[in-house]
Amino acid sequence: MRGHNCCFGTGSKKSLDTTDRSCFFIVMNKSERTKTTILDRAIQLSSTVGLEGLSLGNLARDVGMSKSGLFAHFDSKEQLQIDVIHRAVDRFVRTVIAPALREPRGELRVRALFENWLRWDASPDMPGGCVFMSYSHEFNDRQGPVRDALVAQLRDWVEALRTAARISIDEGHFRSDLDIDAFVYEQYGVVLAHILYKRLLGEPDAEARARAVFDSVIQRAKS
Repeated sequence: MRGHNCCFGTGSKKSLDTTDRSCFFIVMNKSERTKTTILDRAIQLSSTVGLEGLSLGNLARDVGMSKSGLFAHFDSKEQLQIDVIHRAVDRFVRTVIAPALREPRGELRVRALFENWLRWDASPDMPGGCVFMSYSHEFNDRQGPVRDALVAQLRDWVEALRTAARISIDEGHFRSDLDIDAFVYEQYGVVLAHILYKRLLGEPDAEARARAVFDSVIQRAKS
């Protein structure tokens, strides 16, 4: 993450090409812990109401603070929204990327990233599902610092997926002429379709279908 402790992709201090997870262990003071508590509650709320739906007043009441106390941690609602994005990235790294790094380089790591991504969307801490999908729809056609922060992080995630595919080629698991961009595009598309079929359409077999389709993407990457 640009300017933060961890990041989705290879532009970070740590990449998918390493198993060093020292950046995940951070000592926080009381003020930082309070801010983290606020941001975690904001992530939970924003998964259903979006970033624009966050109210500083309601959020302050939810965490047992005064509105002025909340303002001591954030200069503005816009800064709150940006910090929520950054905190969500930190959690995504711990939930999706860090466990995948424990898998062997190559195909198994690619599969782990996909499985962990599906699990992330089903997290009980996000009743509305993957916050990045929600934020993306919300800020697709808007300009400004919040959108810029979101785009930067999602580009890093796409680059992380590219890196995982590239390593799979290097390890001989995927064919050497694989179109990496197309592979990642399909991978992202499977997750987007899964969320649509599961959350909006309520299809009971959405998860099994997502796995089956992604497995076909993997098989085509090999042959």
